[in-house]
Amino acid sequence: MKTQGKVFKYPDNVDTDVIIPARYLNTSDANELSLHCMEDIDKSFVDNVCEGDIMVAGKNFGCGSSREHAPLVIKTCRVGCVIAKSFARIFYRNAINIGLPILECEAAAEEICAGDNVSVDFDSGIITNHTSGKTYTAQPFPDFIQDIIKSGGLLNSLKK
Repeated sequence: MKTQGKVFKYPDNVDTDVIIPARYLNTSDANELSLHCMEDIDKSFVDNVCEGDIMVAGKNFGCGSSREHAPLVIKTCRVGCVIAKSFARIFYRNAINIGLPILECEAAAEEICAGDNVSVDFDSGIITNHTSGKTYTAQPFPDFIQDIIKSGGLLNSLKK
């Protein structure tokens, strides 16, 4: 599985209330919620994100609440992958559970810039920055977790 797109770059400690502000959680409609993804930190995100684009962030991405809404709205915005120095533990688990591809790679998160054109090969963990020409290696998920993500999440994987 692979993805390629432009990069949206975010700092350390982006919490779930920044990813999807709690004031919008009066609906469970992922499409409606996705209209507000990242709006408190990046007002133009939803207008500029395209299928396959990549979020790159610092440490502790997705900290805060245990709501699955945060990875769900990122996935609903058609983001191809989130690369971070590290993820909050519950966000990490929720991302896998809903089928959002994520990778931890400190060097990539540090060096990749907003607007760069980046591709990710999930099978090998290779991240290629086509803008700078640099490549990075992240630890790929084991096959059973990749199968969950490819199936669109844990529930879809179990239905198979």
